[in-house]
Amino acid sequence: MGLDIRINLPKPGETETYDVVIVGAGPAGLTAGIYCARGRRSTLVLERNMAGGQIALTELVENYPGFPEGISGFDLADRMKRQAAQFGAELREITTVASLQPEPDGCFSITTDQERVRARAVILSPGVEAKRSGIPGEAEFVGRGVSWCATCDGALYKGRTVAVVGGGDSAVEEGMFLTKFADKVYLVHRRDELRAEKIAQERAFANPKMEFVWDSVPRRIAGSQMVEALDVQNVKTQEVRTLPVNGVFFYIGQVPNTAFLQGVVERDEAGYIRTDDLMRTSLCGVFACGDARSNPLKQIAMAVGDGSLAAVQAQRYLDELDCSLPGAGEHRPAWGGPVAVKAEAAGPSPAAPAGPATP
Repeated sequence: MGLDIRINLPKPGETETYDVVIVGAGPAGLTAGIYCARGRRSTLVLERNMAGGQIALTELVENYPGFPEGISGFDLADRMKRQAAQFGAELREITTVASLQPEPDGCFSITTDQERVRARAVILSPGVEAKRSGIPGEAEFVGRGVSWCATCDGALYKGRTVAVVGGGDSAVEEGMFLTKFADKVYLVHRRDELRAEKIAQERAFANPKMEFVWDSVPRRIAGSQMVEALDVQNVKTQEVRTLPVNGVFFYIGQVPNTAFLQGVVERDEAGYIRTDDLMRTSLCGVFACGDARSNPLKQIAMAVGDGSLAAVQAQRYLDELDCSLPGAGEHRPAWGGPVAVKAEAAGPSPAAPAGPATP
C-alpha cells in the first residue's frame, strides 16, 4: 500500500516552529529528513522544485550501492522521499527559500515565497543548478532547442541531430541517452580527452551515433524559430566550424543555489558553503550538506553521507539546547573545539557544538 505524499501547504496566519528545517530535498536533504524525523524531531523539508534534486532527472544511476542492475534516478529519489515521509518528515515542494536569519531567541527565521517558518536548527542542502554558457543564442532558444536536461527533453529529438557540450560524466552519460532518440549526437569538448569515468567513455566511443568534436568550444547558437546550428571554435587552430543541429544540451559545470545565504554563512569564492568536518557552518545551529557544500566530490553517495552526518550533528545540537539550565534557552551550546570557518561579510559567529563522541 502506497504512502499518501502531498505538498504540505502553509497554514494562513500561523508561523510554525520546527526542531529542524531542511532547505533542499535532494539526496542529502532527504537523507537528513529521514534521520531527523526518525529521531522524533519535528522536521520540515523545503524544496524549490520537486523532491529528488538532479538525480530525479537522471535516467540511470549505476554507482549507488545496493542496486547492481542500476536504478532510474526518478525511482531512487521517490524511494528516498517516501522513506522520509514514512518517518514523519513534512515536505513542501515548489517552495523557494528567500532568506535565512537568526532571531534573538536563538531560533532561525526562514522566509519562502509562500510563508515564514521558524527552526531551532537548520540544515542547508539547496543543491546546484546547471551553469549557463552565456554564448549568443543560448537564452533566446531556451525551450526551442537549448536544454540542460536530456532526460526531460530527449524524446523531442527523435530522428534529429543534437550537440552535447561538455566532457564529464553528465555530458557523456546524457549524450549516450540522447542516442536512443537522435540519429546523431555531437559531443563538443574543449580538451582532447574526456573527464568522464572510463566505463562511460568506452560505451560512448563504441556508439556509432556519437561523433566527438575535440579541442572546441561553443561560440554561437543560430536558427529562426528553432535551433538550426551551433558554431564551435577550435581552441588550438581558432578555426570555426558550424554543426547542423536541432538541439544543444549543455553540461559545462554547476553553480550552487546559495545566493540567499550572502552574509549569513561563509561561502567559498564559487559560492559553495564552507563547513567543518561535522557539517557545521560558520553560524551556530546551521549545518550544510550535499552538492552545495564545499567538497571535492559531487556524487549521490557523498550527499547521502553528508546528510546523515548533518542530521546527527543537528540533533546533538538540539540535545544540548534541551539540556540547558532553566532560563538559558536563549543561549547557544558551547563549542567543543574551534571551527576553521568565519562568517561571510558579517564577522565571526559563535561556534556550533561538537556533541558527544561517536561510538
